[in-house]
Amino acid sequence: MNPTIDLLTRHRSIRKFNDEPVTTEMLHAVLEAGQAAASSSFLQGVTVIRVTDKQKRAAFKEITGGQPYVESAPVFLVFCADLSRPMRCCKAHGGTAAEGLTEQFIIATVDTALYAQNTVVAAESAGLGICYIGAVRNDPARTSELLELPRHVYPVFGLCLGWPAQDPEVKPRLPLSVMLKENTYSIDGEDTAIAAYDNVMRAYYAERTDNQKAQGWSEQMAGLLGKESRLHMREFLQSQGFLTK
Repeated sequence: MNPTIDLLTRHRSIRKFNDEPVTTEMLHAVLEAGQAAASSSFLQGVTVIRVTDKQKRAAFKEITGGQPYVESAPVFLVFCADLSRPMRCCKAHGGTAAEGLTEQFIIATVDTALYAQNTVVAAESAGLGICYIGAVRNDPARTSELLELPRHVYPVFGLCLGWPAQDPEVKPRLPLSVMLKENTYSIDGEDTAIAAYDNVMRAYYAERTDNQKAQGWSEQMAGLLGKESRLHMREFLQSQGFLTK
């Protein structure tokens, strides 16, 4: 269609990077592109922390279950949803911020995701590779301690960034017919489409270079949603001033 659409549909997670550094100029350029993302009510409720300290990078490798690229990638960023800054501004102008609102949590989290995805697209357009790291939430309290996060800030995910040292296959997505509805939420035809997609994913997993397995997408959902995970997050978020009402 056009180069932008082609770029987006070629996205892969990169977990092996070469030793070439990412220049400060390049990093700032992709992060400034991230800032151009839409922001709910112009909250701009995001803070990005670059982790360069070697001991902290080693700690994040431990937190994330031993993912080596968290420690070795040229750039490791943690994207944080941040209500602390706008609340300080509210106070500076004589206001009293309402705290703990679920809606505030949603808009700060959405702002963070949009900022990060804009950054990712900008980075990939320049030839960089990326890998999102949701596992910083395995131990959000320790992540917050390492980053010295104040109240009303929480770590949403990490992001590894660097020049790719691998060329993995593109992972197939669900058919658009499953994702796109018209006027109402209808599941007509979904079972057949998902069954066909399961076959596509089994073939993809069997043929890909790394981490081969024999599993369809719907089977993965049984494993993913059939267990409770990160039950600590609600208590942690509430301790940070989120989701109390």
